[in-house]
Amino acid sequence: MRRRAHGLAMASMAIILVAALAAWAYAADADEPASFAPVLPGRALVFPRDYGSHPEFRIEWWYLTGWLTTTQRETLGFQITFFRARPALQEANPSAFAPRELLIAHCALSDPQHARFWHDQRVRRAGFGLAEAQTGDTRVWIDDWRLERDAGAYRAQLLAQDFAFTLQLSATQPPLPNGEAGYSRKGPEPLSASYYYSEPHLRVSGEVRRAGRRDAVSGEAWLDHEWSSNYLDSHAAGWDWIGLNLDDGAAIMAFRIRDRQGGSLFGAATVRGPDGAVHTFSADEIAFTPRRTWRSPHTQATYPVAMQVQVGSRELELAPVMDDQENDSRMSAGAVYWEGAVSALEHGQRVGQGYLELTGYERPLSLP
Repeated sequence: MRRRAHGLAMASMAIILVAALAAWAYAADADEPASFAPVLPGRALVFPRDYGSHPEFRIEWWYLTGWLTTTQRETLGFQITFFRARPALQEANPSAFAPRELLIAHCALSDPQHARFWHDQRVRRAGFGLAEAQTGDTRVWIDDWRLERDAGAYRAQLLAQDFAFTLQLSATQPPLPNGEAGYSRKGPEPLSASYYYSEPHLRVSGEVRRAGRRDAVSGEAWLDHEWSSNYLDSHAAGWDWIGLNLDDGAAIMAFRIRDRQGGSLFGAATVRGPDGAVHTFSADEIAFTPRRTWRSPHTQATYPVAMQVQVGSRELELAPVMDDQENDSRMSAGAVYWEGAVSALEHGQRVGQGYLELTGYERPLSLP
């Protein structure tokens, strides 16, 4: 019965998504489709306003990854992502059921001690208090999946199919703007960009449930928040991204956008040192070099799950806690991607931990 209920839920999600995308496609021929705000340099990030939703832009996400330790000293990795997407509907559409915004959520749990990887997903049309992304501060939810910020701390609560999170996340460092004061180029064209900041070294406590177990956990996390109207260049296939919390208090964000031939189209990095000084790096100062690949038995996609990343003069080796950390979100966001907990090593010594994200390997990624 449980497997059948899960199948029905997934089918319902697919029906909602197809209906919404059909409305989106239909609106392309409408007389007055919605317009979206451009991402331009020179806009200052303002908090707490920019912790919240930006509905004038086409896409947005709040993205949490981190490492947890149970009271039995077991290591777990977790990922929580909420997406907001605004279809190009006519603004004058009076229907309360018009899908003016879609909310999508993914969550995953990596358990290397038991070689288990759990993941789940949801998609809803925003509205009626059932799914919302509010402005002014972080408050986004789909049913009983929630991420909200209050009094300087986050609370994430998600009850998934076979696992659950209840986590509190407290800031230990100020937000880290990426790119030019938060204006982050994603390609050769200036409009291919996002507004983007990170919150490294979040202190985490709470509870995780999985496989009939309930464990108190503590650890460290990373939060990314991005919003855009034209994220990927038309020649892009996907990206490789890292968010690393280093043991000395430093933090590294780096990404490269890949073209459809597998080469590097664009890239950038932001590094906050242990002294708090921030340095940015351009595409010619970073490099992602695969060290080992893994082929998914689920989708047959091949991912470079062990990677060497060069940022300026530093070279880090990234080693996954387990190979099978693939997310299949074709029933919600439509993509298959690898999102994995990794250790960071330098000169053979462990220097930190974080997450590696690999998109566009199963097929080229499509974003508005």
